Amino acid sequence: MTADASGGFLAYHEPDIISILTLISFFLFLAIAEWLADKIVRASLIGHIIVGLIYGVPIANILGLDWQATFLALGYIGLILIIFEGGLTIRLDLLRQNLMLSVIAALLGVLTPIALSFALLYAGFHHTPLEAFIVGTALCSTSLGTTFVVLSSASKSKPKPNHNLPPHAQVSTPAVDFSQTRIGTVLVSAAVLDDVCGLVLVSVIHNLRDIAGDDGGTGSTSLGWIIGRPVLASGLMALLTPIVTKFAAGPLYRRFVAPWLLCFASVGHVFNILLMVVVLCAFLAIAAYAGASMLFGAFLAGAFVSGLLGSKVRDTPGEAGVLAFVDSFEHYLGAPQKYVFQPLFFASIGFAIPFLDLWTGEVIWKGVVYTLLMVFAKLIVGIVVPAWDFISPRIRTRNSEKMPVPVTVTASWAPATLLGACMVARGEIGLLIIQIGLNETPFLTHKAFIIGVWAIVLNTIIGPVLVGILLKRTGTTIAEDARWGVQAKHGSDTETTTEAEPTGTSGGTSPTLRLA
Repeated sequence: MTADASGGFLAYHEPDIISILTLISFFLFLAIAEWLADKIVRASLIGHIIVGLIYGVPIANILGLDWQATFLALGYIGLILIIFEGGLTIRLDLLRQNLMLSVIAALLGVLTPIALSFALLYAGFHHTPLEAFIVGTALCSTSLGTTFVVLSSASKSKPKPNHNLPPHAQVSTPAVDFSQTRIGTVLVSAAVLDDVCGLVLVSVIHNLRDIAGDDGGTGSTSLGWIIGRPVLASGLMALLTPIVTKFAAGPLYRRFVAPWLLCFASVGHVFNILLMVVVLCAFLAIAAYAGASMLFGAFLAGAFVSGLLGSKVRDTPGEAGVLAFVDSFEHYLGAPQKYVFQPLFFASIGFAIPFLDLWTGEVIWKGVVYTLLMVFAKLIVGIVVPAWDFISPRIRTRNSEKMPVPVTVTASWAPATLLGACMVARGEIGLLIIQIGLNETPFLTHKAFIIGVWAIVLNTIIGPVLVGILLKRTGTTIAEDARWGVQAKHGSDTETTTEAEPTGTSGGTSPTLRLA
């Protein structure tokens, strides 16, 4: 089907039967693979990646290149929607309270993979320092899309019934929303910060050729500006967004828009979705032109919209008679995102994996060894959880005469493992960075590229599988944990004492945090 340039229109032709059947089979196998992967390895996204590998260029190239490019763009829209929804549902109070912990986790998740990459690739496999830096940068990233999808899938699955109780004594337990847990909030904010750090390093990699060719550093390329622009843009967006939300946009919305919506409740969903689209597009444009990450802009857009209602109304929108933005998002975009955009996003990751090149010579065992090292490099991030449990009681003793409640560091192994395992998947961010290093700089050899791809692909598979197994066994325990599970709507880590209150996540009571 080609455009008629002289007539100024696109000539309409009936698609051929081969194209129609190919597209139908593609979406059918995406659905089947999702179900199988969820049943077998508790990670449905792996099924989408495998279908993308088969239908894309890496293996069979069944889909045409134009369709693959189209699905890649639609999949990226799905990634943006996944991250926007993550910002829409995140607990802003927990985000503020645990910002320092999130920054520490993010820095550990960035620096450890780069350091271990130099240790193995440079000192062990004798690649150049720049190769080790580029590959390490690709492996320091965290797949935001995978992180949000894994948490969302875990939140929508109900815990298994207690088989030790008779049927009449079973209590219906609601599914746990891990976005409302403290460990989930730390995880999401650390993954977002990883993305910001990755963007800075991508800017450096993207301009390595120019920096190398700039004799004496007197040319038009400024290393300081290359590094400083995304940092400055991301920092200003992160600083100004909550200020504008709290002191300008939020009060104006609650004073003028919310009362009008109460009078015209029938258009509430329509208005909410239009507002979310406008805000999302604005943040994407600002982030792109300012030099920040569009994914970071999508996350901030969700947090901005969530903050318009204010904390009291946002927590109980039904009692205030206001339609929650997350309900409008689910009403219009929930099904398309679940059945179209999200599968296309993970299938597009499969399109970008050089599958056949992975099975050549020594890169196989080197790739596997590097993969195991990179799994460890992200799992080690979980150490901040027991470390924080050890340090925070001593911080509280400085502000209170009461003896702190003793915390057993070994009891925090489950949330610590969850934090590390959720950050293992590199996904789309890792593939993007390493392909920039291969295609836009002269420093990365094909062998180093394939070793890095091995680690990215296997980490993207191993991470969700680990998380699925962990949540299946200890998901409810993590959610009910007094320090890292679902938290009360007030309090902070350094100003709280532990008491038993019902949290709504189980039939009984569990410890929560309350202001001393």
